[in-house]
Amino acid sequence: MGVSTSSPDKGIALVTVDFPPVNALPVQGWYDLADALRAAGRDPEVRCVVLGAEGRGFNAGVDIKEMQRDTGHAALIGANRGCYEAFAAVYECEVPVVAAVNGFCLGGGIGLVGNADAIVASDDATFGLPELDRGALGAATHLARLVPQHLMRALYYTSRTATAAELHAHGSVWKVVPRAELRGAALELAAEIAKKDGYLIRLAKAAINGIDPVDVRRSYRFEQGFTFEANLSGVADRVRDTFGKGERA
Repeated sequence: MGVSTSSPDKGIALVTVDFPPVNALPVQGWYDLADALRAAGRDPEVRCVVLGAEGRGFNAGVDIKEMQRDTGHAALIGANRGCYEAFAAVYECEVPVVAAVNGFCLGGGIGLVGNADAIVASDDATFGLPELDRGALGAATHLARLVPQHLMRALYYTSRTATAAELHAHGSVWKVVPRAELRGAALELAAEIAKKDGYLIRLAKAAINGIDPVDVRRSYRFEQGFTFEANLSGVADRVRDTFGKGERA
């Protein structure tokens, strides 16, 4: 359980997240993931990183229960900073990152895949930001990298999800495969990337990041300010306390 790194093939690092039952990461889990991604990118033998997950879904965001147990703001601040570091670690990884998405990809999961260089998804994968139903805000920055602007807004305001097939139609998902074939398909794409010169692929990653029209780090940090405001106002606690109870705030 936790975050692990393996080397399934030459030039490829596989970073796997495993936090049962739904891969809702605690504060330390986000930092561990950031550390693993940065370490993999620094390895001179690695030319591509695959980010995957074990279990029912790719990522369910932050551990809401950890926040509910906290009587102050330590868990919120920790989650904000941890997510920021993990999302940035994907984006700033020195080599391309391929996200292998199975099942649900929600909340913080969108932050991870939105900053990835390529996405391979299983045919049961769904993507969305249920933030407004969780007393939070954030990761619209990253959802906007996956779908057109107006669809991003509608998905955000309604907390609805989009399927892997829909994202494939928008061009943000590279390939959709049966769940049993997901890991293999992601590794196949990673292997094609890993055939490139290691120095040159690092230059390519830095160059492409440099021409991005939006500074994803600053944009996401701006969003986080509203998350904290929602908590200070008390509305976040009121909405968050309905989590898992089938109630509306």
